[in-house]
Amino acid sequence: MNPLLQLRAQGQRVWLDNLSRTLLREGALKRLMEDDGVAGVTSNPTIFFKAISESPYYREDLARLKGDFRLPPEDRYEQLAVPDIQAACDLMRPLHDNSGGNDGYVSLEVSPALAHDSGKTVTAAQRLRAAVNRDNLLIKVPGTPSGLIAIEELIGQGCSVNVTLMFSLEHVREVAQAYIRGLERRTQGGGDARRVKSVASLFLSRVDTLVDKKLEAIGGEALILRGKSGVALAKLAYQEYKAIFRSAGFSLLAERGARPQYPLWASTGTKNPAYSDVMYVEPLIGAETINTLPDATLAAFRDHGRAGLTLEQEVDAARQHFESLARLGIDMRQVGETLQAEGVKLFAQSFEQLLALMAVPVQETA
Repeated sequence: MNPLLQLRAQGQRVWLDNLSRTLLREGALKRLMEDDGVAGVTSNPTIFFKAISESPYYREDLARLKGDFRLPPEDRYEQLAVPDIQAACDLMRPLHDNSGGNDGYVSLEVSPALAHDSGKTVTAAQRLRAAVNRDNLLIKVPGTPSGLIAIEELIGQGCSVNVTLMFSLEHVREVAQAYIRGLERRTQGGGDARRVKSVASLFLSRVDTLVDKKLEAIGGEALILRGKSGVALAKLAYQEYKAIFRSAGFSLLAERGARPQYPLWASTGTKNPAYSDVMYVEPLIGAETINTLPDATLAAFRDHGRAGLTLEQEVDAARQHFESLARLGIDMRQVGETLQAEGVKLFAQSFEQLLALMAVPVQETA
């Protein structure tokens, strides 16, 4: 049996970390849904830059948009991206409906340049939500301090949110509480919590990249700890998830139709070639979770992945790993803050690169 389909049987959903008109128009995304059980799609500025710059299906529309000199680059980008998001949402709508609103979501990110401005993030999210106008849309908002304020506000308004750029257990707790506060605002105001969905995207491979560098700087016996921090983080994050969303406190919201905020494993492509290409999949399989996979990782797991309920195995070892890091002076909270700050900068740079692709060359405006 296809190992990807076995993940679904274990209660985990697979999302594709990619989107393009090539995937949509040539039927590849539909086949991934049918053959591999792909149940959602995530996008970001880097994904759209690659799609728009490489796929032939954008050329005519891009040329037309560049012909309108009144349009700013961000408007041109959105006029290309929004129809793709709508098409993916429509393709996944039957899955969304048949699952009672649990599956079949497509994510669209607000401008990373707004990561430290909660008000503008809310305004941008509202605008994108209205432009797409699909129930199975998730607006991606970073889990920065300003992002947490925006998340609470958006959830309170009934906007479904994919929280991105999370790198620590502190981020997991803070994001969950922002979501719960938003749900409380929604239900206290008479709103319907049943139509609100949120996932919490925890980035894994970047954690190992940074922690491994710190371990290599220490050297000696510290080297045996390399390549284990991302998986340990996810295992401990799942324990946090259970403590929060299976608690008596959340049950009051659940009685009003509120959904738990599923953990989503992000940044699951292995960056170090010395490590297994499915190292962020095989050990992290469990119910009420999502793993968003880039194409290469999805293909690798389909080819040689092993599916089993592994997420709650070796949880004590994960705690011991964090304790060992602490004894070496590696503060995982600080690691998380450093990575989030770097992630905001990298995403903003990717967005600027995307807008440059949308811009009209100077000679064309003469």
